[in-house]
Amino acid sequence: MNKRQEPFSHKLYENFLKEHDELIEFFKTNQFKSDSALEEASQRAKYFQTLSLDKLLATYTAGENIDSLIPLLEDLIEKYEVRQKALAAYQGVPNISPLAIDNWPNQYEEAVQVISLCVLLHRTDLLSRFVKLIDEAGYAGDDTLYEDLLKKVLPDRHDVDEWYHDVYTPLIQAIYSDSKGEASKLLKKYCQQWYPAFEQAPWHDTHLQGEDGVYVGYWAFEAGAIAFLYGIDDNTIDHMVYPKDLVEYARGIKP
Repeated sequence: MNKRQEPFSHKLYENFLKEHDELIEFFKTNQFKSDSALEEASQRAKYFQTLSLDKLLATYTAGENIDSLIPLLEDLIEKYEVRQKALAAYQGVPNISPLAIDNWPNQYEEAVQVISLCVLLHRTDLLSRFVKLIDEAGYAGDDTLYEDLLKKVLPDRHDVDEWYHDVYTPLIQAIYSDSKGEASKLLKKYCQQWYPAFEQAPWHDTHLQGEDGVYVGYWAFEAGAIAFLYGIDDNTIDHMVYPKDLVEYARGIKP
């Protein structure tokens, strides 16, 4: 097992797995502090969805086999569905999205990470389930990158020329560039600016916390998904946030 990012030590991975299992056991008999049963259920659903995402990220960062991500992705999509139902009941909004992708860049990033994992692992079934949660909240047809990640694999998507967050501009420009060389340069530029752009994200700088920290990896999966979907040459991309072997995995599988 060869770790995919340098800051993620074997000890940190061991600590994460141990704490992950302990937390699951703890909350089997303990509740979250809340003012109502609906609020507690919503907090619980959000917590376990985040824990599921962290496990998937930690597994990939640690260098585990890519096939081992598939059952983790299946579990993660189920956790988003549970989160959406619990949040809808608590807020009284039936079609509320589990992620506010228009207002919060880190939540948008989480959404496109999950979409991209579904694309790169060739799990269109899981992609449809996840996107349904976001589409039904009214986000369909509003954002270029969101739609461009979907239109190659899902039917009846939208053409739109606007997007929520400026950080994604180079990646969107890479899709529509007339020059293959320029597309590669824009892809590389996106990877280089990705981490600094998320300075306000809760996971930013967690690698500085040491072996007792909560760092599970920094991954611009959406850059890999766009390179895969639109045939962008990524031979010169060697940035740590770019999931190169996952893109190669996707290219090696015939749908």
